[in-house]
Amino acid sequence: MEDSELVERYWKRDTAAIAETERKYGRFCFSVAGNILHDPEDARECVNDTYLAAWNAIPPHRPENLCTFLGKITRRLALKKRRDSAAQKRGGGKTALSVEELEECIPNGSCIDEAVDAAELTEIINAFLETLSVQERRVFLRRYWYCDPIRDISDRYGYRESKVKMMLKRTRDKLRDCLRKEDIWV
Repeated sequence: MEDSELVERYWKRDTAAIAETERKYGRFCFSVAGNILHDPEDARECVNDTYLAAWNAIPPHRPENLCTFLGKITRRLALKKRRDSAAQKRGGGKTALSVEELEECIPNGSCIDEAVDAAELTEIINAFLETLSVQERRVFLRRYWYCDPIRDISDRYGYRESKVKMMLKRTRDKLRDCLRKEDIWV
């Protein structure tokens, strides 16, 4: 089933849209949630919450790219669940490592609020991503958007882990330079 037909089912409030969404995008959403949460039960719960959130968001929202739309919802819910869980047990996680890697080139939240609003920062990062080669962009997004472990990225693209680590470091350095140029990071 095409995404446009699926979105149309949501608009018509056809409950079959949820089952079709699960069939078409369930593995993708579970992968996104699983990479962040590292707990199959929590990931499954997050994916179910994604379907509910999509049901509640469509309408009024009509996503142009349903996969990206669902990925954003899943990622947001998984990160919230991880934050809530970490607040309860104050434990570390593998996802925290990928976030820590980015902290060296992105300033803390209060500096961002003072320097630029979130929409402008998003524009700058999106423009930065467009300057990267397809290879660099894919590796960067797999690590920092989907929170894939370095080993999975190296397996996916046929690179050695050391190459993936070096690509990520160089890309973070480029991002830091880009943010400095935009007077967002000093």
